Order: sequence, then C-alpha cells, then structure tokens
Amino acid sequence: MITEQRSWGIIGGGILGMTLALRLQQAGQKVTIFESADKPGGLTSSWQMDGITWDRFYHVILMSDLNTRKILHEIGLDEQMNWVETRTGFYSGGKLYSMSNLIEFFKFPPINLIDKFRLGVTIFMASKIKNWHRLENILVADWLTRWSGKRVFEKIWLPLLKAKLGENYKNTSAAFIWSTIQRMYAARKSGLKKEMFGYVTGGYEVINERFAQYLIEKGVEFKLGSGIGKVDASSDATIVVETTAGEKFKFDQVISTLSPSQSVNLASNLTAAEKEKHRNVRYLGVICPSVILSKPISPYYVTNITDTGTPFTGIIEMTALIDKEKEMKGNNLVYLPKYVNPDDPLFESSEAEIRKIFLGSLLKMYPELSEKDVLFFGVAKARIVFALPTLGYSRSLPGISTSMQNFHIVNSAQIINGTLNVNETILVAESKLKQILDEQK
Repeated sequence: MITEQRSWGIIGGGILGMTLALRLQQAGQKVTIFESADKPGGLTSSWQMDGITWDRFYHVILMSDLNTRKILHEIGLDEQMNWVETRTGFYSGGKLYSMSNLIEFFKFPPINLIDKFRLGVTIFMASKIKNWHRLENILVADWLTRWSGKRVFEKIWLPLLKAKLGENYKNTSAAFIWSTIQRMYAARKSGLKKEMFGYVTGGYEVINERFAQYLIEKGVEFKLGSGIGKVDASSDATIVVETTAGEKFKFDQVISTLSPSQSVNLASNLTAAEKEKHRNVRYLGVICPSVILSKPISPYYVTNITDTGTPFTGIIEMTALIDKEKEMKGNNLVYLPKYVNPDDPLFESSEAEIRKIFLGSLLKMYPELSEKDVLFFGVAKARIVFALPTLGYSRSLPGISTSMQNFHIVNSAQIINGTLNVNETILVAESKLKQILDEQK
C-alpha cells in the first residue's frame, strides 16, 4: 500500500539534505527527509567518547564561510559561535616547526631561501587565479613543480598531496590545490590578517539538533532510521520511494543527496549511459581515529606532516581551537585522519589493529606521550567522503536531472570550484535547488 505523503522527498539527512528542506519549506513546499541513521547530520554527526559528545570527523568554520554563517543565523545559533586565532605546525625531518606567520615561514629550515621564495610565489599565484577552469586541464604535480621547483615539490608538496590523496595525486588536477588555497586565504583577502577559525559551542551535535528541530517546527517531517531500497517512477509522473523496511511513499519530486553511484543504484530504470556517468565519479574515503589525551601535544590546530611513513594525513588538535574545559572536561582531543580509496583494506581492520598502527606512530612522533595519557581511542570510518577532482572534472560531471522525470541527484560531487566542507555543501544545495525550481517554471 502506498501512503500519500509530502510533495518533496529528500534522501539523506545531512547538512545538504537539511538545507534543501529549509529552502523548499521557505518556498511553500512540504518536505519529508529520509535518513538511514538514527539522527541527522551525515558526515557532520557526533558520537560519544567516554562521556564526551563531539564530532566524529573534524570540522571548522572560517570567517569567510558566509553560507554556513547564514544558516547558523537563521536557526538561531549566532550567539553560540566562538572565534579563535589558531596556529599551524609542520612536522618535518622528525621535528615540529611552527608555520603560523611570515617570520616562521622564512625560518623554516627544511628548505632554503630560494625555495621559500618559490613556495611563496606558488601560493600567491594560486590565490590570485580567477580562471580555475584552465587548471582542470593540468595535473597538480606538473603545475606545482613548474611554479615551486622540483625540490620544493618533493620536500613539501608531494608528501602533503600523498597524505591527502594517496597515489591518486597522479590523476588529480591543479584545481585541487587552487581550491584549497582559495578557501584558506579567503578571509585574508577580505582584509583579515589573522587565521581565525570558529566553532559552535557543543559542536555539530548542537548544530544538527537545532537545525532538525527548526525544520520540524516549520513542518518538515523526518523519517530517521529509514534507509532507502529503491526509487521508482509512477504512471502519474510521481516518484515512489521504498524504504529497506518495505514502506512506500509517493512524492511529486524526489532529490537524492547520496553519492552519484549510490543514487543511481536506487533507480533501476535510469539509462545505462547516465548510470555509467554517475558511477565514473571517483571518491576517497577516510579512516579517522579520535584520541582523547590527558595532556596537549602541541599549540597547533593543524600539524602538516612532510615525513613519509606516518599512517595519518596530518594531526588535528581540536582543543587548540575549542574550549577544552567546557567541551572536553579539561582533556585534549586529537584527530588522526587518513584519506584512502573506498576499497582500502584498512576499512576491514579492527579498531585494535588501527589503534596499534596509528597510536604507535603518534607516540613515536611525540615521545613525551605514553599509553597512560590515552583516555579514549575510537575510529570513525566513511568510504564515501569527497570526489576526486580529476582532469576535466567539471566537464565530465553528470547533471542533477535524470531520465526519470522528477527524480534529481544533488550531492557534494557537484562542488566543482571548491574543497569539500560544510560551506561549499550548503552552496551546492542552494544553487542546485534554484536550478531545479527554475527549470520547472
């Protein structure tokens, strides 16, 4: 039996799905959100760490993240926003260096003065480029080597690219490094000289709860714990959404916010050509241990690692940003992310195996730490995190409309001139929804 439900069905209750629901509700539409987890949030969801609730994966808000800040204002979280001046570290040659200002940059010993000049020029050039489309046609390794030189590329850029992309860096376009630099320098280009990062008191647990409650108050319906089994077209041009539990719901329009491959797998009657195009979008996943320590390891929010051999991408010391007395019971939270292909064997490793590898490396890097300082160790995993910006990415990206009338696909793979973050995700939701609504006028 098919139950007559709302006009719009949204598959996925992350920030993207909730933003779509917010804008649809404001446009006078009725919306139902389906989320397979028991609470909304997706990749921004939180978890319990020995009595402490915080984000499963690390997130930060920049002053230039105007889309995020607008949403926070709308749902009434302005006053819970905190801004902190942060510092950046580099771990190179077995030593930890500060890299938070120009003086520290020029003192950085692993590269000489000429190399530093070329590195600075590379970053400056990337921050000034407007036509990012041409960078999609150039491999990131080629572009960085051309501007920074072979020595800087091998000592600085290559370890960082491998840490973030693995061997996929060989197929990644220069638009990747451009978008990374653009975001980090956006606030400075607008006149802010300090590196100010922000967070909401209580983290994304508070943001997601408040966002969902705000939507519910406006009439949006949530169906949590509802995975979707398939999506079919009905004879009257409506879309039938069937949950994995066998429940069926009919909508005038449906938007899937799942990955391209996951979205087309739901709809068996899409054309073979469009299915192939969606499935050709390549993703990276992440293994992200969270470690609660009894003492801090550095004053740096981000520590970039140029040495080879460490199992993690970098070190995110969250308590260099957030108030550890309020948020962490006086303890220190560190993330140890590693970005890997979705089929990486590490996804099948047990938490004990990952702890041995990751924690062993951390204790080696920071000999003042010992096992007794570790109060909690937990591993969050996600096979589908961000789409790889390969050569010509924006030209090969599938559209949001499908051959199934009234079934649309909107997801973070459609971030084509930015890095994956909440701010860009909100922008994709709003811009693609406007496109859908405009096409129906």
